[in-house]
Amino acid sequence: MRPLPGRWVYHRVQDEGGIVPFDEVRLPPSTQGLHYGTAAFEGIRAHTAEGGGAPHLFRVRDHYLRFLRSCRLLRIDVGLSADELTDVTVELLRRNGDMGDVYVRPLAYKLGLLPGTPPGVGLSGISAAVTIVVNRLGSYTAPGGVRCLISSWRRPSHAAIPVQAKVTGGYVNSALAVDDARAAGYDDAILLNDAGQVAEASTANVFAVRGGTVLTPPPDADILPGITRDTVFALAAELGLVAVERPLHPADLLLADEVFLTGTGVGVTPVIEINGRPIGAGEPGPITRRLVERYRQVVRAEREDTRRWLTPVDPGVPDRSRGELVERPA
Repeated sequence: MRPLPGRWVYHRVQDEGGIVPFDEVRLPPSTQGLHYGTAAFEGIRAHTAEGGGAPHLFRVRDHYLRFLRSCRLLRIDVGLSADELTDVTVELLRRNGDMGDVYVRPLAYKLGLLPGTPPGVGLSGISAAVTIVVNRLGSYTAPGGVRCLISSWRRPSHAAIPVQAKVTGGYVNSALAVDDARAAGYDDAILLNDAGQVAEASTANVFAVRGGTVLTPPPDADILPGITRDTVFALAAELGLVAVERPLHPADLLLADEVFLTGTGVGVTPVIEINGRPIGAGEPGPITRRLVERYRQVVRAEREDTRRWLTPVDPGVPDRSRGELVERPA
């Protein structure tokens, strides 16, 4: 996801900012969010429709509503509503000429101490900034499924850190777990909570299928209730499947007929092995495959009945010298 030369980003410090060249954004080494993890972020995807055409942002407003909730927790005033952030994102994709699959990363972070604020860890009396970066990104998980390791690292408790908000400081936990998993030859890690129950993967929610019932940990299992997770509940209902939130233990995954992950980055991804043990037949199961296909149809704008979840990015002609946009003729 390394930004390309000549890319445009949105950058706002306190009440001033706009769309600027990527190379013009400079952060001081004293940035508070860097030192203390006092930042909130989101991950948003745009997918190109099958057969080409303009991409569509998937549930972008829902993502920005969650982003704003996370920001409020950290006393960060973004200065824009969810609808305004959506408009900025659409314009940013157009100016970059991004008409393919794209990943959007909004980040709001504490910047520097305001006059009269004593040094140290805190949330008040500190300026803030918001930056939105977009990068071209297609699928990065193996279509045949991923292999997971149940991590020795535990998911942080909601009593220690707000796990239901996307706060950057909490993701060092995921980084440690993924590093161990990959060092052991796996693709991802599944973390347990302090009660020894299944919480989530490094950046995805976990589902199991047993006897035709779809199971997933409840919100009080110290998970981040994902937007893709919510989407899967709706898609499961369409297929006539019963989806239940209940505590899961490691053995529930190992004994499941199917296991899959859901998230903005991974979409719906089958898990074919956990801790060296095959899940089911060791290949994507029939229910997972049906959900994968339904999800693909939704994000690729193939279904009229789910267009409410999509925000189209109509193409324009970007002037890369000034970051301005010339409308295409109707």
